Amino acid sequence: MSLASDELSDRIRTHLGAHPAIAEQKMFGGRAFMLHGNMLVCPMKDGGLLVRVGKERYDEALALPGARPMTMGARTMSGFVEVTGDMLEDDEVLLDWIELARSFVDTLPAK
Repeated sequence: MSLASDELSDRIRTHLGAHPAIAEQKMFGGRAFMLHGNMLVCPMKDGGLLVRVGKERYDEALALPGARPMTMGARTMSGFVEVTGDMLEDDEVLLDWIELARSFVDTLPAK
């Protein structure tokens, strides 16, 4: 974990609050926030944020400032975007990304 991802994790915890369906799990070299066992968001080492938006809202999410496709090696992860850290400095913007992820993850069955 990096200082940037630790700080972002703290901010995410504040936004999510205490909720029994929220858990943290090591994933992608960081700490992912899970809702009912499904990944919601994951702070990245560089201070960016991996956001699960789903395939239906993928293009919409990519059109937002600071968003880019999430890639693992040569593979693009459809339904996930990475948001650059500088775009997340405003708490309202961070909350908007969390809520976008929640709107998708709420449609998934619990694991």
